[in-house]
Amino acid sequence: MIAIIDYDAGNIKSVEKAVMSLGETAAITRDRDRILNADKVILPGVGAFGDAMEKLRGYGLEEVIQRVVAQKTPFLGICLGLQLMFESSEEAPGVRGLGILKGKIVKIPDDTGLKVPQIGWNSLRFPNAGRLFRGVAEDSYVYFVHSYYLQAKEPEIVTATTEYVTHIHASVERENVFACQFHPEKSSDVGLQILRNFVAL
Repeated sequence: MIAIIDYDAGNIKSVEKAVMSLGETAAITRDRDRILNADKVILPGVGAFGDAMEKLRGYGLEEVIQRVVAQKTPFLGICLGLQLMFESSEEAPGVRGLGILKGKIVKIPDDTGLKVPQIGWNSLRFPNAGRLFRGVAEDSYVYFVHSYYLQAKEPEIVTATTEYVTHIHASVERENVFACQFHPEKSSDVGLQILRNFVAL
């Protein structure tokens, strides 16, 4: 069973639908035991960094997530879920993220004439081999919706990048921890292959 963490963030149902289309059992839940006993766990979400961290803490989910990571359960953050896994965000100064990975979330510069937020399809480059991207060709297109982006402190964890105004760390991987700034559940066949790779871990 794949647990999809419910903390009142948007876009959860589309993740559930995509996972189930792969023949997997999915449960949208904030139940501690269901999450801790799941085969894999996904932290999805769209919204604001500060509000999301407040809700995760309010529901007692921060400690659950840390335990999921510590017990080596495959864990995937999507969009806002990726951002929450890092230490801080310019969107919410002074708010501490989950700190599972080292790095910060910064605002996409909006002085270049390109629209912010970035909404649409962008291609990926693979600076390091990533298990999520097995069977995915470099320069494949995936779907982004975001105004803030990741600057990871450890370049070796970055498995995909894209260019939009600036150089964006689009996906990361370390041991059992994975994250995508883009939305695999909205990225057609490429996105389904990425999710298929995750559920096959």
